[in-house]
Amino acid sequence: MPLLTRITGPRDLDRLSLEELDQLAGEIRTFLVDAVSKTGGHLGPNLGVVELTIALHRVFESPKDKVLWDTGHQSYVHKLLTGRQDFSRLKMKGGLSGYPARAESEHDVIENSHASTVLGWADGIAKANELKKRDSHVVAVIGDGALTGGMAWEALNNIAEAKDRPLVIVVNDNERSYAPTIGGLANHLATLRTTDGYERFLARTKDILDRTPVVGRPLYETLHGAKKGLKDFIAPQGMFEDLGLKYVGPIDGHDIEALESALARAKRFGGPVIVHCLTEKGRGYQPALQDEADRFHAVGRIHPDTGLPISSSGADWTSVFGEEMVKLGEERDDVVAITAAMLQPVGLDRFAKRFPDRVYDVGIAEQHGAVSAAGLAHAGVHPVFAVYATFLNRAFDQVLMDVALHKCGVTFVLDRAGVTGTDGASHNGMWDMSILQIVPGLRLAAPRDADQVRAQLREAVAVEDAPTVVRFSKGAVGPAVPAVRRVGGMDVLREPGADRPDVLLVSVGALAPMCLEIADLLDRQGISTTVVDPRWVKPVDEAMAPFAERHRVVVTVEDNSRVGGVGSAVAQALRDAGVDVPLRDFGIPPRFLDHASRAEVLAEIGLTAPDIARQVTGLVSKLDGRFDRTADPVNSVEPARD
Repeated sequence: MPLLTRITGPRDLDRLSLEELDQLAGEIRTFLVDAVSKTGGHLGPNLGVVELTIALHRVFESPKDKVLWDTGHQSYVHKLLTGRQDFSRLKMKGGLSGYPARAESEHDVIENSHASTVLGWADGIAKANELKKRDSHVVAVIGDGALTGGMAWEALNNIAEAKDRPLVIVVNDNERSYAPTIGGLANHLATLRTTDGYERFLARTKDILDRTPVVGRPLYETLHGAKKGLKDFIAPQGMFEDLGLKYVGPIDGHDIEALESALARAKRFGGPVIVHCLTEKGRGYQPALQDEADRFHAVGRIHPDTGLPISSSGADWTSVFGEEMVKLGEERDDVVAITAAMLQPVGLDRFAKRFPDRVYDVGIAEQHGAVSAAGLAHAGVHPVFAVYATFLNRAFDQVLMDVALHKCGVTFVLDRAGVTGTDGASHNGMWDMSILQIVPGLRLAAPRDADQVRAQLREAVAVEDAPTVVRFSKGAVGPAVPAVRRVGGMDVLREPGADRPDVLLVSVGALAPMCLEIADLLDRQGISTTVVDPRWVKPVDEAMAPFAERHRVVVTVEDNSRVGGVGSAVAQALRDAGVDVPLRDFGIPPRFLDHASRAEVLAEIGLTAPDIARQVTGLVSKLDGRFDRTADPVNSVEPARD
């Protein structure tokens, strides 16, 4: 009987021998490869933390002791050891989340899956434990990549202040976040990895000097008293100890016995301790180890034996952007690129290969990236900062006060904007068009297809006196959506023959095909509809108000929060222009969305063509004074009006 099937909770690990624990680690890796290859998910990070997770749950008593995971994509092993072994619907509706989830287990705490936050959480929980006189422990697991984020160091500064407040920080050092970790911290950790530890050196020295008559012991005490300088010379962990943090390591992150010993010592210490563990991302799975790009950080459905994708979905939004960036780089030597530790996921890997001296990886530090971009722009180059839409939230103050206030020509490219689905609440890029609406001077484009990504990226980098934003969706990009004509800066995608059409449907970004479908459904009801793509949704085009005035109703559809989004901006523009036309805005409701496929999430929130067509039909019927609640534009074949 496999050992894994006998693990229903962390305490089941206590009765296993070291040999059985090694067997369990092997079973877990086999399980992960088999399960994740069928569903997709974060494979490489979890293969790297198997022994570490086992040791954590052997030494600490979750959920009494809080084991906190930074980012959380490496929590699959934690799920397995806390009674969650049905991975058949991982990241799917009704299945396990790809991150810690409180609704799943009392062993899960942090759900946000944004990097560099775990130390702040740990600091707060440890302080509360102290106030309430609890005897429980707090363990924060953070990767070397996440330590490049400024929030981690702000927390360390506070953690180190209390020398007797128990808190264990486990640095999971695999030299990578997505790709290899960069920067001064990475160099420091590399030094620690390749240098014999001070404690080992001092132990050998003590043994020799203890056998030396007369002068041996005094000399040892002198060396021990000068330990700071000696440590910096032998193993420069002084950066941590200068902060007041006890340092243990480096520890082989795949040696369960060594891990347990180090963690047990840290647990007994009674103050803040860093346990530095060296792990191998993708360990035990050859296709992952051979993937130099990101060691199978995140995969779709793959063949478990080869690691090759089961199917290809064709060109995606990210690759279209990446290809156009290379062309721009060839045409303009002042265009540079910035990434926050996500060179490949945001499509800048091709640009980096072509122009290695014009790419800056700032680590997981979006705030610094935005400010650095302002400096680059001021100094005469045009930076393009490519980042997931959900991660730009972290740098809002810098976009506002450092880029926009100083009228810097910086282009932000927001990947995975709108509903992303399977990664859950914290990864949906559903706030950017609301947050950025209030930034003076900022211009925001929402391309509807690949051609518009190329065109609007070029329009964005042509702006040198203000920030520009280009946002697009996750996944495959659909076919081109041609325009009938242009009004102002807006593309008209569909235009009826009526002198005064009933509905002006304002389509935002990738929702253009759905909006054209809505128009077709309305046409079945005899409701004439114009579909317009504003292209640049901030500022609202000056042609919008007079164009809207020619219609009876204005409807906006956006893949963003309804609160403060494009619909709100269009409504305000109409009010300011004195255009008194009813407006209905459709978008994402102001709530966190559970993980599911993009299509399932859109259906759940009513952001589908049939749902919207029904509501617009009802709105037009009200204007006609004959509202019919039973009208169904999807299935009806007879017009709803005479």
